Amino acid sequence: MTTPRPTAELTADEARRIALRAQGFLGAPDRRSGVRGILRHLGAIQLDTISVLARSHELVPYARLGAVGRKTVENAYWKDTHSFEYWSHAACILPIEEWPHFAFRRRAYRNRPHWNHELPDGAYDQVIKQLRTEGPLTATELGGAKKTNDWWDWSGSKVAVERALMYGEVVCVERRGWKRVYDLAERAIPDALLHDELDDTECLRRLVRLAGQSLGVGTRADIADYHRLKGEQVDAVIADSGLVPVTVEGWGKPAWADPAALETSPRGRHRTTLLSPFDSLIWERARTERIFGFTHRLEAYVPRQKRVYGYFAMPVLAGGRLVGRVDPAREGRTLVAKQVTLDGPKAVPSVAQALAEAASWVDCTDVRVERVDAPELREPLVSELAHATA
Repeated sequence: MTTPRPTAELTADEARRIALRAQGFLGAPDRRSGVRGILRHLGAIQLDTISVLARSHELVPYARLGAVGRKTVENAYWKDTHSFEYWSHAACILPIEEWPHFAFRRRAYRNRPHWNHELPDGAYDQVIKQLRTEGPLTATELGGAKKTNDWWDWSGSKVAVERALMYGEVVCVERRGWKRVYDLAERAIPDALLHDELDDTECLRRLVRLAGQSLGVGTRADIADYHRLKGEQVDAVIADSGLVPVTVEGWGKPAWADPAALETSPRGRHRTTLLSPFDSLIWERARTERIFGFTHRLEAYVPRQKRVYGYFAMPVLAGGRLVGRVDPAREGRTLVAKQVTLDGPKAVPSVAQALAEAASWVDCTDVRVERVDAPELREPLVSELAHATA
């Protein structure tokens, strides 16, 4: 693909600030639109099974809005058909109005020749019949999620309902105790949106534009990764997506920006907070390193003895920079900072502030610091925490 002449040249700092504003971390948060506004602004909020302080889909709005009630978060996602769950960057909560734009992915699943699980005869029709007469239902209520205790040993009904989810005949309408609750798309999706009329090009053009808006500025790989598109899919539509080519100091690759993001200089208050490793600001590790000079990976699936920063190390955002990491846990009403990594003494007040606010949000009355990678900073951090939680 021939890249058009860039319309703007951005410094690395300008690109960083554009990305922060686009992701909702720079400037006053839109509290009136709340969690639903965050969902529509980001376009996708990733789900994950790990829960330490809270689950990732709760941490994402918290990071931007502060101590919004956890029940409020769940209701904002699932009440009154405002969202649905589907495969985007990973398993994600998506704004309901984007249902038509995932028709390309539903078609791809329907045309998929090979699956990891065999579908027993009659299981698919049985699940659809059961949902029609009894739904919404969990996989357990449909006949059981697993045949054995092995994680991947799905029952026939679980295979069938997950296949129907990918095809778009069934929708995940909420999570109940972390179990998916399934219903027929014909009941769950508003009539005006329930169609697969858009061709692949129109779907991809929309998702590329949404990714560019949510990122502010990004490379081809950044934009493709946001909804897990292929590079060639991005190439096919980016010229007509409304995004504009730019160059960014130090990036070394062509980039595209949301033209609205270039109209005004990003200004305003920076948020200080703990970030979920699955937050869309940092979920793409190469981008995180390029923008923030910060190397991070989730170590939950790394053997304990090989972990560097901890099981669920959460980066700390302050002043538009990533200034440290905290590996948290909870013991009763105590938030435990099992391991803290600080980017020098100047990071101490910000990390203390982030820990104190997170503790309050999850109804903890105390914060205990266990290990600090720079031992000489442990006492200053404990002292700051004492003031922040007083």
